[in-house]
Amino acid sequence: MNAKYPSESLTTLTDLVLPSETNPLNNLFGGELLARMDRAASIAARRHSRRIVVTASVNHVAFNRAIPLGSVVTVEAKVSRSFKSSMEIYIDIWVEDRESGNKTKANEAIYTFVAVDDTGRPVEVPQIIPETDLEKQRFEAALRRKQLSLVLAGKMKPEEATELRALFV
Repeated sequence: MNAKYPSESLTTLTDLVLPSETNPLNNLFGGELLARMDRAASIAARRHSRRIVVTASVNHVAFNRAIPLGSVVTVEAKVSRSFKSSMEIYIDIWVEDRESGNKTKANEAIYTFVAVDDTGRPVEVPQIIPETDLEKQRFEAALRRKQLSLVLAGKMKPEEATELRALFV
């Protein structure tokens, strides 16, 4: 199985915030944004693995900026690291200024997907070869996030989490 580059999984979804998708403050519902991110991440994971993929977890979501009614929202997702059958997908959310056209990063998230066969059993996925500095940073951090998740779930002993230990020594 040949390794792939993060750029091969890049998925960009651009859409408009409509009135039915907003809260009483006329900002995009968080749940609506989560659904958009899940769709983009799913496509990115499918592009990387070329398999059926399922959402395993939403590891991190930061709602840093409200997204007002009428905004043009762009969701960019790509695989930041792959493990045996799982893939970490890093998602950046951009809001386009209606008048200038400038894009501002509004939010970000990290999802984990697992590739499965037709019966729902996990299958192996290609490894990732990061190219840009940002891809390399996200690639390295993904292993620490995975180890932290395993330690918190009781599936890994803290002393076995070498990448996490390296942060503190």
